[in-house]
Amino acid sequence: MSETPTITTLRAHPPHGTVVACERGPGRFTLELYAGPHRLVADEPREAGGDDQGPNPYEFLAAALASCTVMTLRLYADRKGWRVRRIETAVTHRRIHARDCEDCESREGWVTLLERVIAIDGELTPEQRARLLEIADRCPVHRSLTGEIRIRTRPAGSTTG
Repeated sequence: MSETPTITTLRAHPPHGTVVACERGPGRFTLELYAGPHRLVADEPREAGGDDQGPNPYEFLAAALASCTVMTLRLYADRKGWRVRRIETAVTHRRIHARDCEDCESREGWVTLLERVIAIDGELTPEQRARLLEIADRCPVHRSLTGEIRIRTRPAGSTTG
């Protein structure tokens, strides 16, 4: 039976699909993130008690959706042979009261709203542009965020079941 990797071991060489977050001090919320061979910094803004050394967790969530959207649209446009020069996506995260959301199922409490704006520079027909906006909803991160999500938590050193 192989040993379960420790977080320290994972931090040294996390496999793709694993992200390790470690406090790096002296900032209260400043974290070092390890994702494959990449090193990133996460933090909270000053007004939330952080040092603003990096994006906050919701900005990373928005970055995941924005980057996946652009990559998915690029893949689709290239596969179709469409002349797209540049794709840009901006995603804004905010929380709104459920009662202020016309198309939400929830009627009480707060709702997480991710607003996505897509700009496509290219020689496209209106139909092609509309199709690309439809395809944006099929990016894997979009599907993950709107599909069923389960989060399983276990202490370090325990094995998965």
